Amino acid sequence: MNRLFFYIAVSMCMGLGLSSCIDDSFTTNPNDVLTFSVDTVKFDTVMTMKGTSTKQFIIYNRSKKQINISSIQVAGISKAHFYLNVDGSKGKVFRDIEIRGGDSIYVFVEGYIDHLDDNAPEEINDRIDFVTNGVTQSVKLNAWGQNVRPLNGVVITEDTHLTNESPYLIYDSLVVAPNATLTIDPGTTLLFHDKALLEVYGTLKAIGNKDQPIVMRGDRYDKVVGDIAFDIMAGQWGGVLFFQGSFGNELHYVDIHSTQYGVQVGSGSPDTKALHLFNSVLHNSESYCLLTINSWVEAEGTEFSDAPEGVVVWLGGKVRATQCTFANYYLFAPIEGPNIAFFENDEAGSYSPLDCKMVNCISYGLGYDVNLGDMTGTNIWIYNSLFKSDGNDDDHFFNCVWKGDPKYYVNREKYIFDYRLKNGSDAIARGDRSLCPESARYDRYGNDRFATGGATDLGAYVWVPGTDEEEQP
Repeated sequence: MNRLFFYIAVSMCMGLGLSSCIDDSFTTNPNDVLTFSVDTVKFDTVMTMKGTSTKQFIIYNRSKKQINISSIQVAGISKAHFYLNVDGSKGKVFRDIEIRGGDSIYVFVEGYIDHLDDNAPEEINDRIDFVTNGVTQSVKLNAWGQNVRPLNGVVITEDTHLTNESPYLIYDSLVVAPNATLTIDPGTTLLFHDKALLEVYGTLKAIGNKDQPIVMRGDRYDKVVGDIAFDIMAGQWGGVLFFQGSFGNELHYVDIHSTQYGVQVGSGSPDTKALHLFNSVLHNSESYCLLTINSWVEAEGTEFSDAPEGVVVWLGGKVRATQCTFANYYLFAPIEGPNIAFFENDEAGSYSPLDCKMVNCISYGLGYDVNLGDMTGTNIWIYNSLFKSDGNDDDHFFNCVWKGDPKYYVNREKYIFDYRLKNGSDAIARGDRSLCPESARYDRYGNDRFATGGATDLGAYVWVPGTDEEEQP
């Protein structure tokens, strides 16, 4: 049996500026009823075995006289167990709650859902009934329940599949041991609790597709305030770390967002490919979206966006980026680093010189583009890419768009961070098709880069003509 548990705490809120002459008599008029600040308490998605955030609403007594709520209880129409908490006392039913004339009561609500019979999200509805002067009034309770599969401090020591029937809830960290391969099926969601990490010492194969992307995100579905979801906040979980000796990793159609550390790759050798990113999104990190150290990393059709210390940092090794977008409109702190930071080597010479090639990319945002103004003597080569900076082609920049504007669908005030291209973008048809491999022909949304028969659009996304410049395509 599915059971949703709601805890309701009721506390008195004494009004300010009350008249010194208070009518202490009680009204028994059935027309004197309660007024509520909401008609429905909504909990968004509630994961089984994990409580909701606390919601609240207010009951007002608009009468000049005191009013007596003869009972407050959850109706129980969802065949659920509910518990009320009034002034620190827990129970199922409370009676004779008094509100002075013109005063109010705060009601706090929490919810819990048992394991559901079906893995699909299930709508749960109930109500809280208030009886006053013989009149019953109700506030509805609404939640979407979702089964989750908990993984608490799991270390994977043999080849393992994670399937997409229901999300995984990861506490502590999920660790892939050396010589083990973790395969994540298309459509799988991994929900990470605060500070939890995905640590890879072996190999990770996260292969999604256009219709069934893989999502790695924090485990909070509730709101920070109003309609602002915790999911847009950086730092909700740790991130994905690839350690020394980890090679052959694949992230295809994977959405990794709201991390502390983003994705970090430290395989220890640039001679064997450590990570291939394809049509993926690394978004909204408290530090960097991608940090590579002396590793071979390739990215195609991938978005790297929003991080205060810089979007990507490449410390030596080998990097190939084709049809990628590097964008930074980070919201929660000043942007201090460049979109792209190239580092040839450190003073101790602990990693190999950087071998980097960028093709048909975009670098644009509130920060600056790159940390190196002069690439002379480096092995960094950039072809047909758009920069916010005002510059010129030279022996390391070829056919680039300088001081360009991709015209993203970004609206920070409305928390919209969409890095597709608007009409009139300077990135439209500025790429070299001959440098875009067949494997990168389609973007993450399935749009064909070769459809026009001419030059490709720059960045991770194919331009789709928009009919309204203020709307997303």
